[in-house]
Amino acid sequence: MSLNEWFERGKSKDEYMAGLDKHRDAFTHIYENFNVPEEDKATLTNEKELRVLVLAEPWCGHCMLDIPILLKICEEANMPHRFLNRDENLDVMDQYLTNEKRIIPIFIFIDKDGNEVAKWGPWAPEIKAFVDTLKQDLPAKSDPQYDEAFQSYIGEIGSTFRSNESFWKYVYDDVKKTIYA
Repeated sequence: MSLNEWFERGKSKDEYMAGLDKHRDAFTHIYENFNVPEEDKATLTNEKELRVLVLAEPWCGHCMLDIPILLKICEEANMPHRFLNRDENLDVMDQYLTNEKRIIPIFIFIDKDGNEVAKWGPWAPEIKAFVDTLKQDLPAKSDPQYDEAFQSYIGEIGSTFRSNESFWKYVYDDVKKTIYA
């Protein structure tokens, strides 16, 4: 199936957001509080007539951080966007593996003919470094303390993504660089 066909099959923003569950509040908080910097508004155009196909899942913490920022870019640039749930669309997801894994979100920027122009994801470098640093403190999965430590790890990541506006800027700058390089 072509990227154009995948795009046409995708969900709208409202359909994707209707499926949000545990990350709804944080997703909405980021979406309502992140704004494209004033100095960038004139440069965020869609002269190339790009569209973006987003591979994501409502339960994904990285999606909770990255997608609201992408949506603001799309709104400013008048860039159409559609969403595919990763787990229901493995044919396309498996074309965009990260380190042989199905890590999301993945943003696939396509032109009007359905050609891939750029790809972003699953994280900005600063976000990956933060998560990797936290991950170093996790005990082995076989350790009886693992489940509790993992829940704490997930909680810290989610809290930081929701509240640390510098993380929002890292994502914004990295996505912008991908589209407008």
